[in-house]
Amino acid sequence: MQPIRIAIADASQMFVDAIRGLLDAESDLSVVGAADCGAAAVDLVRRELPDVLLLDTALPDGTCLDVLRTLDDTRLAVRVVLLAVDIDKQEMVDAVCLGARGLVLKHSPASLLVKCVRSVIEGEYWFGHDHVPEIIDALRAQGAARATVPADTLTPREIVVMAAVADGATNRDISLQLGLSEQTVKNHISHIYDKVGVSNRVELTLFVISHKLGAGRNGSPASN
Repeated sequence: MQPIRIAIADASQMFVDAIRGLLDAESDLSVVGAADCGAAAVDLVRRELPDVLLLDTALPDGTCLDVLRTLDDTRLAVRVVLLAVDIDKQEMVDAVCLGARGLVLKHSPASLLVKCVRSVIEGEYWFGHDHVPEIIDALRAQGAARATVPADTLTPREIVVMAAVADGATNRDISLQLGLSEQTVKNHISHIYDKVGVSNRVELTLFVISHKLGAGRNGSPASN
């Protein structure tokens, strides 16, 4: 398999060198470049087309939100993980709405960054248990769960999968739990997104919460 290609955007060369050494030591990860400001970060993504961008929230020429907006406007397909000393709730929520997939605080153990990169590549979100309730509450207040169809159009299997997603399970976790292939789980989630009218796991979690959906219509896993 090809290694996960990673770009780093941070103004501190010392921090960049430390992160590069950490990630390049992993056989499945490869740092393809670094940038010291937001404009350079966007240029780097355009040029190298990395799988993941590690984006400092405090760049010298603007905020991480500016970079996320540009990446969203230009449809550059890269999974963005925020790197922060600290971050307030609104900035974090705005970043999620603009496509950020994860957040790692700079004082966290180095191993967490590696786990985060691998998780977002698998389609997961990585914001830590401390931040998820804040994100969910704020997105709920902003009406981010845009359900377009009634919950009763969902199959029992889809409700089981949705509940697992809302509990933070990965696609692999769900496949093991239900005895399905990971591709089948991905197909289920894609169909659920289309039915419910959401575009990511955060919004799907809000849908599950707002409709009080459990493991199945009768409270237990259902068959396909």
